[in-house]
Amino acid sequence: MQEQQGEKEAPLAARMRPETLEEVVGQSHILGPDKLLTRAIKADRLSSVIFYGPPGTGKTTLARVIANTSSADFKQINATIAGKKDMEEVVEAAKQNKALYGKRTILFIDEIHRFNKAQQDFLLPFVEDGTVVLIGATTENPYFEVNRALLSRSNIFELKPLSKADIKTLILRAVTDEKKGLGSFKAVMDDDAAEFLANAANGDARNALLAVELGVMTTPPDKDGKIHIDRTTAAECIQKKVLPYDKDGDNHYDNISAFIKSMRGSDPDAAIYYLARMLCSGEDIKFIARRIMICASEDVGMADPQALQLAVSASLAVERVGMPEARIILAQAACYVACAPKSNASYLAIGEAMDLVENGGVYPVPRHLQNVHADSAGQERDQGYLYAHDYPGHYVKQQYLPDELCGHVFYSPTDMGCEKKIKEHLKKIRS
Repeated sequence: MQEQQGEKEAPLAARMRPETLEEVVGQSHILGPDKLLTRAIKADRLSSVIFYGPPGTGKTTLARVIANTSSADFKQINATIAGKKDMEEVVEAAKQNKALYGKRTILFIDEIHRFNKAQQDFLLPFVEDGTVVLIGATTENPYFEVNRALLSRSNIFELKPLSKADIKTLILRAVTDEKKGLGSFKAVMDDDAAEFLANAANGDARNALLAVELGVMTTPPDKDGKIHIDRTTAAECIQKKVLPYDKDGDNHYDNISAFIKSMRGSDPDAAIYYLARMLCSGEDIKFIARRIMICASEDVGMADPQALQLAVSASLAVERVGMPEARIILAQAACYVACAPKSNASYLAIGEAMDLVENGGVYPVPRHLQNVHADSAGQERDQGYLYAHDYPGHYVKQQYLPDELCGHVFYSPTDMGCEKKIKEHLKKIRS
């Protein structure tokens, strides 16, 4: 009785959660009739999976549908409040279910990215041997936030923001459903109101249903006894159009990626636009400054060495000044980096060198470059090193690379900006 009362008092978005696959709206790219996920759920043969996507796209909903359709024991924990002890209890119960009854256990971890590395590592052996089937849900990109070992044992499914048509379908379903929705209130929603909410929700079903519930619950009936929700009421309930940016989710990476690529592509206008989107959404200004520093080194490099100096200065300045003035400093740095000549020669050089070293290219340091040390008699040995400053132009031709790499070129300057002079200088001494 108390449980039924709790369900009635739950938010509309929670009450309207689908219980079967047929009730799920959207995500056809992973839930179509012939899709792997659909087949696995219907056959009750689901392996470990991770669902990721923005809020309100159905990650928890899919987990609940699986719970309703599977014969396995279903356990749910939230990583924001759970710890290792909670997982140990689930694992112990799962071992008993498997040993005594041959029954599988599905463990759903909401906000799995909140678990640290040690907590995620704890799950590995039990996911590996099938003690538990893991369902992880996260708004973060799992390739950044979930351990690689855990990812390799899971299928990754990305949930996309619901389309405007999908949101509208859910809105109308909520208004008319008398069992779980608001049908008993005899509410009538104008088509343009539903269109407005569907558009303003930006793919977040929970956001739309919250506005619908607020509108119906706070609007008095008209003379005909019905609650009429028009566009004006809908606009009041959702207040403003939510920016399509979630600083804790995948949009965080999409926007910063576009910002960096705009600077790399020498488009200051696009860089400023994405900077504005991040700032208006509350992005961490220190994070933005760090990305500008990286771009200044990776993409501008030696074509304009001052770009990195300016980016570092900007990073220090935004920490000392803070918002709102920090926006001006970030804009200056972003514009400078975007407009600067570009070269990734140093980036490519270190990448090639590290690849070579990591793949076994570790050769003896030439003797004349080794640290000077004494022999058994205590006398320093002459190693044949030529001190560059003793020669005209402070340069003397000498082998510095190991014998196996002699003549190999890692750094190839471009003709861009300052690097053109560097290229001419290296060409002269290398010849």
